[in-house]
Amino acid sequence: MATRYDLVIVGMGSGGMVGAEFAATLGLRVAIVERARVGGDCLWTGCVPSKALIASARAAQHVRDAHRFGITVPAPIVDRRAVWQRVRAVQAAIAATDDDPERYRAMGIDVVLGHARVSGANQVEITSTDAAGLTTTALDARVILLCTGSRPAIPAIEGLTAYLTSETIWELDEPPASLVMIGGGPVSIELAQALNRLGVDVTVLQRGPTILAKEEPPLVRLLHERLTSEGVDIHTDADVTSVSTVGGRTAVDAVVTGVPRTFTADGVFVATGRVANADDLGLEALGIGVDEGGIEVDDRGRTAVRSIYAAGDVAGRLLFAHSAGYEAVRVVRDAFFPGKGTVNDVIPWCTFTDPELAHVGLTVAEAEERHGDGVDMWRVDLQHSDRARADGSTLGAVCVVTAKGKVVGAHVLAPSAGEMIHELALAIRHDLKLDDVAALVHVYPTLSTAIGQLAAESAFERAKKLRWLVRRDR
Repeated sequence: MATRYDLVIVGMGSGGMVGAEFAATLGLRVAIVERARVGGDCLWTGCVPSKALIASARAAQHVRDAHRFGITVPAPIVDRRAVWQRVRAVQAAIAATDDDPERYRAMGIDVVLGHARVSGANQVEITSTDAAGLTTTALDARVILLCTGSRPAIPAIEGLTAYLTSETIWELDEPPASLVMIGGGPVSIELAQALNRLGVDVTVLQRGPTILAKEEPPLVRLLHERLTSEGVDIHTDADVTSVSTVGGRTAVDAVVTGVPRTFTADGVFVATGRVANADDLGLEALGIGVDEGGIEVDDRGRTAVRSIYAAGDVAGRLLFAHSAGYEAVRVVRDAFFPGKGTVNDVIPWCTFTDPELAHVGLTVAEAEERHGDGVDMWRVDLQHSDRARADGSTLGAVCVVTAKGKVVGAHVLAPSAGEMIHELALAIRHDLKLDDVAALVHVYPTLSTAIGQLAAESAFERAKKLRWLVRRDR
């Protein structure tokens, strides 16, 4: 007889772990199934290793830039093998603490290892291998939540057989001395800058007209200039046609702005998007829609079978760890509390280059398409930030998009932009105007003061219209 649970979660990555912990605090009986390593993409192939790598790369760059601050030191000697060892040490520390399965068992959550298939509206079958061989068990659940994530999408390019991705590069002892990176999205651009700073010769081939196509164009241009000034070789409008091996090295053929070119390196890195891990879950037999974007869900995270939900990358929304965790919590709220929940909300994100590029809400073009007239872009460059001047980090800007005065989008290119974006996300979520942001006193001198400066400009313009009300001496 199958064990009965309130909630069975499939996938123990960012979404599954957060959803399970929240459900456990409600006193629900929870099981979570994982077929590989606890922690998912974020811990093993995504956020954690890439940010650990970026930290090492930033340290190397600080040494190179020390002369700008009146400090003379020798050029950094980068040991890329040691950098990779540090990345693994950071992962191991998290796996042994916050992402340890025993931590979840201590909460009363049953952690089940094996491959899961949904065999009914309220049942999950688990296949696992142990000393007795292949075994299958069944878990009954009031609600099933699928959090199986995504994996790198591999384009159909002639000869593309040996390549690195965001999953496999961390399996190396150290990176190749040179790389051609196919794709110009956040994964590629973050790693391109970091690897370049660690001495890897990096070429980026982006099929479209710009890198980071979802971001505000003026800020992307500034970041593009920074990357190329550091030595990252970026080519846009580059259509890769074939890959081959020449003399033990990898040759990548591409048509760049209409001109055939060949780029040669020690390896090729593919970062051309993600595909949902929605196959082999048994969903089609239940009438649950699955397409290229992932599992089809409504705005409550429900599939066509109302007892089965999906959250995170596999549901094809925003592919971020923080978004997955948020969606999983909202699903639990919808399934077990009165009323209806929704997974739609204002989700900020950040590309962790140096400077960082953070984004929330609409770009100018999106705002004009949605709201028509009355859209304004407010911008203050970091050259006008006293803190940025003192820190020697004046490349960047804060841009806020308003529609009839209300904040509908915000974009920050700055050191720690990912930390700065949240007050602007809150402004969007609560339909605030820039005048409301101006009413908040910002600590001086901080980079966030730039947000206050920008908001003050809006308030000052409004005040000009009311200057006839000013009391004057008679």
